[in-house]
Amino acid sequence: MISWLRRGFSICLLSFLISTSVSAAENEPTREQILEMRMDYYIKYSSEMLPWYYLAAIDQYERNLQEVRSDLTKRDGVVAFQFSEDDWVGLLNPIRDDRNSTSIVFFDGRGLDGNNDGFADLKQDDDVMFTLTNYLTERVVTEGDFEKTLKEYYKRDEAVKQIMTNAKIYKHYNTVDLDGRAFPLALQHNYSYRSTWGDSRGWGGRRMHEGTDLFASYGVPVKSTTYGIVETKGWNDYGGWRVGIRDVNNTYHYYAHLSGYTKELKEGDILEPGTVIGYVGSSGYGREGTSGKFPPHLHYGMYKFNGRTEWAYDPFPLLKRWEQQEKQAKKNPAAS
Repeated sequence: MISWLRRGFSICLLSFLISTSVSAAENEPTREQILEMRMDYYIKYSSEMLPWYYLAAIDQYERNLQEVRSDLTKRDGVVAFQFSEDDWVGLLNPIRDDRNSTSIVFFDGRGLDGNNDGFADLKQDDDVMFTLTNYLTERVVTEGDFEKTLKEYYKRDEAVKQIMTNAKIYKHYNTVDLDGRAFPLALQHNYSYRSTWGDSRGWGGRRMHEGTDLFASYGVPVKSTTYGIVETKGWNDYGGWRVGIRDVNNTYHYYAHLSGYTKELKEGDILEPGTVIGYVGSSGYGREGTSGKFPPHLHYGMYKFNGRTEWAYDPFPLLKRWEQQEKQAKKNPAAS
């Protein structure tokens, strides 16, 4: 009898836990809803001097840092931007979680009450956005002022470049919903690739291969995998004719060994996934114009900027995912 009671209790408990998990999952906002909530904040706190895409650019930069840096706390909220405790409450403030506006001002803290609830709370999105826009408004009149203020705050030219890249892309597409990706080669062409990350390379000195080689015939079109800005175009002794595209995720996408570019492509162009940027070749490993030292292929690399350094990581898993997504989209166009 007792064993049956225990079994019944276990079944009831398991059913409760499952239903609770399902309910929690159903209450989680969708990706589209999350992006809409972010956009609502950007528009709410924007102004003529601080258009929404400036605020979105800073917020996205901060979000990207928190995703790849173990020394940064991932902020729990709609927006990712966060002030340090010292900035918020004041360096000499003995109350580290102070929310009193009067004492925060006394200790030269930046924290402000943005939702008029009587507290300047570092954990409240409205308070953070109000404080951020107040800080910027005091300093920004022109785009040059904005870049100067970013440099004063982040202390790095690379941070300024990434945030301005984000702003230009968001402004161009008038949305923050830029998750789309594309496989860099058209599926109808013959190609092959495998994980070549970490393989040794000898030309120019022994080094590690930082990317994936996708082998295809000369002239096969090469596509941008992401929304982004053409940051680099031209010759590199290692990569030959190459293109570098920076996206809003602090990622630099590197396309090398091309045989040439599309005629209209130039540095500063803003592209979307699937845009043809050039053609498969075998250029590189020598002075400008060198070609044919290896079979034709696209070298594709990805580099992440974490606010301090830019480091390469293996693109192979993402290439496989994008390839599968495109294949599924071709099989079921209505679902894509």
